[in-house]
Amino acid sequence: MSFGEVAFAAARAADKPVLLDMARFGAIWCHVMDRESYDDPEVAAIVNELAITCGVESGSRRAPDIDSRYQIAVSSLTGQGGWPLTAFLTPDGKPFYGGTYFPPARRYGRPSFKRGFAFDRGGLSREDGDVLEQARMVESAMARNESVLLRAEASYPPA
Repeated sequence: MSFGEVAFAAARAADKPVLLDMARFGAIWCHVMDRESYDDPEVAAIVNELAITCGVESGSRRAPDIDSRYQIAVSSLTGQGGWPLTAFLTPDGKPFYGGTYFPPARRYGRPSFKRGFAFDRGGLSREDGDVLEQARMVESAMARNESVLLRAEASYPPA
């Protein structure tokens, strides 16, 4: 499914998170994750049951804004970014969990792809859930980061 309002509407209707997979064509770990995780029947079943999935090629025309926003989010969560970028979003687009390469089983010191689905499986509509609190904290960190970037840009003289 394409990233955008149709995906978010489907997520709201199903009370499921959106799984955003941001890939870069030339990034080797994107291809590795596709082959190891997304092609794994058990991972695919979990993903299809528990999320509305969206894929975005980072080189596409509308990708820079999407990539920038969710790279900041994942970096706020994990201290790292890059591709593949895997972000779990509330149905209104707020990130609450993410990372880069997620193998199908824990290895290389990385959590398994299935670990991303350890959030409340009862749905995302409860306002008091851990998922929504995590999303609020990530949004706050993103707002601070964006504010710092805007101030830094404003302090430089025009080219």
